[in-house]
Amino acid sequence: MTDATQIPSPCFLLEVAKLKKNLELINHVQRESDCTIILALKGFAMWSTFPIVRDYLSGCSASSYNEARLAREHFGGHIHLYAPAYTDAEFPELLTLAERISFNSLSQWQRFRAQAQATAISCGLRVNPGIDEVETDLYNPCSEQSRLGIPAYELAEGLPQGIEGLHVHALCECGADATERLIEAVEQRFGHLLPQLKWLNLGGGHLMTRAGYDVERLIRVLKAFRQRHPRLEVVLEPGSAIAWRSGTLITTVIDLMMRGGLQIALLDTSATAHMPDVLEMPYRAEVRDGAPPGEKPHTYRLGGLTCLAGDVIGDYSFDQPLTIGERIIFEDMIHYTMVKTSMFNGVNHPSIAIQHEDGRIEVVRRFGYQDYEARLS
Repeated sequence: MTDATQIPSPCFLLEVAKLKKNLELINHVQRESDCTIILALKGFAMWSTFPIVRDYLSGCSASSYNEARLAREHFGGHIHLYAPAYTDAEFPELLTLAERISFNSLSQWQRFRAQAQATAISCGLRVNPGIDEVETDLYNPCSEQSRLGIPAYELAEGLPQGIEGLHVHALCECGADATERLIEAVEQRFGHLLPQLKWLNLGGGHLMTRAGYDVERLIRVLKAFRQRHPRLEVVLEPGSAIAWRSGTLITTVIDLMMRGGLQIALLDTSATAHMPDVLEMPYRAEVRDGAPPGEKPHTYRLGGLTCLAGDVIGDYSFDQPLTIGERIIFEDMIHYTMVKTSMFNGVNHPSIAIQHEDGRIEVVRRFGYQDYEARLS
């Protein structure tokens, strides 16, 4: 077990062995299904690990100029670009960074069509398959009022000339059954368009590295779809699956207090700045050796160090009383969490470290005042 006291605090710690285990399973799906799987940078953009990831995956999906440039400079390979809207200022640069680009609306396609078609880039449309697989509205891209994707009725008469692919995204940490329903919806609502296409991007949310995920069902579903549409290249771009349970956020207790009969432990991290999904989704972060309140003898509310009143991670119980200076380790904090951090209140971004397969810890990045200053003017 890693000695957490030898690591800066707070710190994201990625474990290479766990990342590789995920990538090996993903590569198995890729080979057996004859599909292409690429890295979604919106979920995992730790570029110091890209030399490892690109041994298994051939490219990235990007949702902005910065992500696309990061992919081009640090990953290489095939880059698929999608954003809800493109701007006049950035669009010419985007065309130099990606091999494929998806447009979120027919108006965006009309606006930028001429520029895109003057290059070798392959153009597609993001469509809304109209299924409801995500319980939390914040993460559901497929509602009737969603701003993400073109509804089927707008394409009832066919594709605009120059469109070579469709991009759908409907899932969030879902199982293979949801992927099967997604494919059924695509064939039902957009099946008349598939013979005209070169590629179909099934988006992310395929959490194939989660324990209990039916990987063989996913492979069967993808293979059957490929057999029905043999000329169509199928792409998946999972975000969470790549770095699922591959690392932790290591923090430290910096104060203890009693308020209104509740024990509170203040940590050198923050829900709002370092793990915003705790407040946004919401979801309950898993604490190593911790349990729900009341299950163990000593219950604490874990709070962040910003001045936001609601900067609270949650209530947890422990076998022994917490002490100032004690390390608290949050599990599964590498995917999405790291890319969503901010420096609200001037709080430092956690350091970033890698545990190599031989057990060696390498701190690859520390953050300080210059990083905060550079974000402002």
